[in-house]
Amino acid sequence: MSAAASAVGMAPPRLAQVDALRGFALFGILVVNIGVFASPFYANGIVDPAFSGPWDVAVRWLVAWLFETKFYLLFSFLFGYSFTLQMSAAERGGAAFGPRFLRRLAGLALLGLAHAVLFYQGDILLTYALLGLMLMACRRMDPGRALRRALWLIGLVSLAWVLLGALSLLDATGTVALSRAADVASVADSLAAIEAYRGTIGSTVARHWHELTSGIWGVILLVQGPFAFAMFLVGYALGRRQALADPWRQPRALWLLCALGALPGLAGSAAYAATALPSMSPLWETPGLALDLFTAPLLSMSYAAALLLAMRTRPGAALARTLAPAGRMALSNYLMQSVVCAFLFTGWGLRLSGSVSPGVGLLIAVAIFLAQLPLSAWWLRRHAYGPVEWLLRALTIGAWPAWRRPPARQAG
Repeated sequence: MSAAASAVGMAPPRLAQVDALRGFALFGILVVNIGVFASPFYANGIVDPAFSGPWDVAVRWLVAWLFETKFYLLFSFLFGYSFTLQMSAAERGGAAFGPRFLRRLAGLALLGLAHAVLFYQGDILLTYALLGLMLMACRRMDPGRALRRALWLIGLVSLAWVLLGALSLLDATGTVALSRAADVASVADSLAAIEAYRGTIGSTVARHWHELTSGIWGVILLVQGPFAFAMFLVGYALGRRQALADPWRQPRALWLLCALGALPGLAGSAAYAATALPSMSPLWETPGLALDLFTAPLLSMSYAAALLLAMRTRPGAALARTLAPAGRMALSNYLMQSVVCAFLFTGWGLRLSGSVSPGVGLLIAVAIFLAQLPLSAWWLRRHAYGPVEWLLRALTIGAWPAWRRPPARQAG
């Protein structure tokens, strides 16, 4: 920020590269989430017998390899980075940061709970609201210490999963028997979910409540939660150092991140994706997950570094300009994705649950996101914020922000 801007308390311009990264993460999240909407079998981690051909298996493998467990980590990193921007905004405005951020987290929690019950049981907003309380407790932590804690958290939780995987290999007979029993139960549960989603709005909401209260929080706490918080800390540390204000100052760092992250990340994810193939023994599921959890943060950050490097090229810059509006109103777009998918697949609309192949689901995800890109740009030409962002900002600052974008000032 310039000295003049600092003197008058002006906010620095938005970081378009951060918005572009957020838009990119939004697409990856949709690719994974639409699989959950389209098939409860996918949500339960088993092969849908109606779609078990070679093409279906290949698409599921591709999504597991390049998308699963990667993009929510990138989104989490950006949440931590934006946390530092909000701290700076409160300081510039002379407002107490704590109450503002607590109101923001309360708004996220309410939105997340409504989202999970009504439209998508795999909601991440409520988790972010809870983990945000922990991040707030770290707001005075030294950036280097935050990075070290993030690395320790990733390492220790991954090690715990490695040990679980080793135990499953040692007790091969018991593991296989338990896996087969779990598969039988998962098939029955998936069929019940399809019946509910092909029913009414009431049966859809009841099914969401059932899933929220019967085990999905265990997955969030043991798998997503620790790694999301670790990426919060990474984002916080880099935000404190303003690493994304001009990430091209040190292009070698971006290239190094690509080199160090892409190869082990892609290899670990490939092994993880392979363990879900029908031909693989269930013995390798937990070791594969452990390897993926350890390497996914590397791949996620290499994705970010690669996109930042691409932004220095003409095609990459054009892509970034296209992604940025969607990322700027990511919360509205995230929720709208769920509303559209709920209309397509559940009792809210067309009730297509269980009747769409993985390939068609992937194409639908691409179509939804391609529609959101121009819609986001159109909206932000007329409004200062996305509709849900506007509501959340009102709750955060305790005042009604401008709804319409002010007209551009003409030279003269």
